[in-house]
Amino acid sequence: MPPQTFFLVSLPTSISPSDNPDEALTTLRSAVQTDNGTTYPFNIPSFKIGTLDALVQQADDLAKLEQGCKSVVDKVADSLRALLEGDEEKLQQQKVVNDKPVESYLQSFQWNKVKYRADKPISELVDTLQKELGAVDSDVKGKFSQYNQTKTALAQMQRSTTGNLAQKSLTAVVNPDTLLKPNDSEYLQQHLIAVPSSLVKDFLKGYESISPMVVPRSAQILAKDDEFQLWAVTVFKKHSAEFVHKCRENRWTPRDIKFNEGGKEAEEQEVRKLEKEERRLWGEALRLGRTGYSDAMMGWIHVLTLRVFVETVLRYGLPLSYVCGIVKTDPKRGKKAKASLDARFSDIGGNAMSRDKKGRPTKDDQGLQQEMAGAGYGGDQGYEPYVFYDFEVV
Repeated sequence: MPPQTFFLVSLPTSISPSDNPDEALTTLRSAVQTDNGTTYPFNIPSFKIGTLDALVQQADDLAKLEQGCKSVVDKVADSLRALLEGDEEKLQQQKVVNDKPVESYLQSFQWNKVKYRADKPISELVDTLQKELGAVDSDVKGKFSQYNQTKTALAQMQRSTTGNLAQKSLTAVVNPDTLLKPNDSEYLQQHLIAVPSSLVKDFLKGYESISPMVVPRSAQILAKDDEFQLWAVTVFKKHSAEFVHKCRENRWTPRDIKFNEGGKEAEEQEVRKLEKEERRLWGEALRLGRTGYSDAMMGWIHVLTLRVFVETVLRYGLPLSYVCGIVKTDPKRGKKAKASLDARFSDIGGNAMSRDKKGRPTKDDQGLQQEMAGAGYGGDQGYEPYVFYDFEVV
């Protein structure tokens, strides 16, 4: 699915001759041609407004929190993509908000007044959103880590039952009762060596002399497959480490003599157990990933809503009289849509900063404009003459 680009735009109602919010929204809609984007109303509740210093600090906190939200949304999406093995069609089915496509959620956005009461201070709302974001990130990361560990353990177990003699489990290949146990002799130790079939002649010629005190003619073949032969060689314990090292130098693979209790049946039972656990955790990870994506996306949009509100107060002043819209476009058409907005509303940059007692725009305050540009207000791309944020949903 191609990425979708969204603009959040806040403008003073004075962009319409009547200073009416409905007419101001119509003016905003008319600024972007339908070929380049579609504009919907974006409802923002009235929040408790503190001091100017508090608003400036909140603007900074919200900017950082928004980056955190986007990061979590991206990480959850990547985890879901890996879980679904890159199937984009299935992935889009999971990347929903309250069981609705993200686009539908944004077009009909309503502030969640139950979770985030608008009568609370903005600083408390920021703190609540930050904690929820951290919880989503931690829960999803923990569950996917648990699933990946089980998946890795299963893959290793499956490889051990299906690989060649250099890597597979030897439980079903060798009878441990025929081997010399570590405690059977004070001086001798038996090693299992997987030798490539093409190197067997070299092995038989040289294994007795690659290290001191190898028991002559002790090599016994135990099993073979298409690639390797498995041999047992007896060595004096004090030279065992050197013998193993020399085997590796000759490209002969030493195998640890480890056998599962219960033999082949116990091994197969362990594989079945891991397969069942892997399927269970896959389902849990998918459900938690879907929920986590929904919660993270909702948190992101609520943080953006607060960013728009705070900057609207800082730019347009009180009493508040503004309109907010969300423009749906895409990366290609978005450039034209942004150019249309700039062409239509570039002249409000200074006028939007302050208004007279009747709400009419006053002339530009260049000093304030420069301060706001230096503070980075107006989106993350640089200073804008109006409140503008853009974000992308992939």
